[in-house]
Amino acid sequence: MAACFLFVFDFDETLIAENSDDSVIRAAPLQKLPTSLIEHRCPGSFLEYSQRIMTFLNKSGATEDAIRAAIEQIPSSPGIAAILDFLLARDDFECVIISDANSYFIETWLGHIGAHKLFTKVFTNPSEFDTNGCLILRPFHSHSCPKCPKNMCKQVILRDYMSKRVKEQGEPFQNVFYMGDGENDICPTLALGQNDTVFPRRDFQMHKIIQDLHKTQPGVYKPAIVPWERGEDVVDFLKKAL
Repeated sequence: MAACFLFVFDFDETLIAENSDDSVIRAAPLQKLPTSLIEHRCPGSFLEYSQRIMTFLNKSGATEDAIRAAIEQIPSSPGIAAILDFLLARDDFECVIISDANSYFIETWLGHIGAHKLFTKVFTNPSEFDTNGCLILRPFHSHSCPKCPKNMCKQVILRDYMSKRVKEQGEPFQNVFYMGDGENDICPTLALGQNDTVFPRRDFQMHKIIQDLHKTQPGVYKPAIVPWERGEDVVDFLKKAL
C-alpha cells in the first residue's frame, strides 16, 4: 500500500535534545572549543562552522571512536520514542529526515537507537572521514533561495521529494506533517497547504517566527500549527486527527 501521509523530521533539537555540533565537542580533550572558533560563528554558514569544529577535533587528537561515542550519547528530545513507536506501528506513513547536520552524525545516532528502518530517506550534508581521520563535510546541494544557507534549502528538498513521490505513487500524499524547531524549518513549511500540519517546538525559534508571521502577514502561513514540548503532544494530535 502506498503511504498516505508524509512525516518530515528535523534532526538537531527536534529528534535529538541538543545541537549535534555542541554535542560532538565532548570528544575534545577539554570538552570545549577555543574562544576564537566560537567568535567566528556566522549566521547562514552553519556548515563551515561545523567543519571548523571537526578540523579542531582532529588536530586535538579526537578519534573516530571518540566522535562516535559523543554522538551516541546525545539524548533524544522528550517523548521522541513515543512518536517513533507510533509511526513504526503504522503502514500509512512515510518518514524522512531533512537536516543541516551531516550524514555521519545522523546515521550514527539512528543506528545507536535502532531507528534506521523507520526512515525512507535522510537528506543531509554528506560526510566521511579522510585518510587523516578528519570528518569532512560537503554541501548537500546548491540552490537559489535567498532565505536559506547556501548549502541547503529545505523547501527545495521537500518539493523535489514530494513531486518525485507523486510520479512514483501516482498520487500526492494526503497530508504532510513537519516537525522542527529552528529558523531553517520555516522555508520548507511555507510550501505546505492548509491540509498539512506543522509541529514547531514550543518557544523555540521556529515557533516564534510562525507567531510573528501570523501577526504581520496573516494568511501567508497556511498549515495548521500544533506546538510541542514532548513527543506525546504530537502522538495525541495524530491519534485524534487520523
